[in-house]
Amino acid sequence: MEPPRDDFGTRKDLAMYRLQTSKSSLKSARILLAAEEYKGANNRAYYAIFHAINAIHALNGKAYKRHKDAISNFNKDYVKTGIFPRKIGRKIGEAEEIRHASDYDDFYVASHDESERQVAVADEFIRLVEQYCMEQLDKD
Repeated sequence: MEPPRDDFGTRKDLAMYRLQTSKSSLKSARILLAAEEYKGANNRAYYAIFHAINAIHALNGKAYKRHKDAISNFNKDYVKTGIFPRKIGRKIGEAEEIRHASDYDDFYVASHDESERQVAVADEFIRLVEQYCMEQLDKD
């Protein structure tokens, strides 16, 4: 029998890991955008946003298995309360719709401009999340 593990890390560790995963997805989105792989860029931009959302949830010890639950709880706890601007909540919803179309709609044509916007939204959101996380962690 193995001894109990005490190296699971803290909420801060998990939040920082998820934020780093978010940045990695954003980097992939930029590479795909440059390679004119717009559907893939849309996918990675969305996942950059999704992982950033989960970084915030980690700060409070929350985790959600389904994307829609993570996003709706983010909107309820952070957008509707004014912690994050309402416009970012709308942009996240659009990113989710575009990612879904890019991944599952056979005849969906993703454009350079659309993918560029998605990457920009992900970049903006990650910056906001990183700032929020640092402020929260400084309080602890």
